[in-house]
Amino acid sequence: MTTPVPLHASLRRGAAPHTDATTGEVRLPLSLFRIDEYQGDIDLVLSRTEGERLLNDLGGTLAPQASSALRQTPEVVR
Repeated sequence: MTTPVPLHASLRRGAAPHTDATTGEVRLPLSLFRIDEYQGDIDLVLSRTEGERLLNDLGGTLAPQASSALRQTPEVVR
């Protein structure tokens, strides 16, 4: 039996995350890969609360010089 290779995601080239001003929903356009083989595109859709939580969680796990670029509110990401 073979072990499945998990997918990983990267922000889609040329596409920017954006926020719906009415709902606060945050959309992150992603490309999926299995190792380095492209598998397709998908949007990760988060509520405003989930987006803020993810931003805070990522900020705490990245090196200080990298995390400062990520500290934006969902409205700024548009």
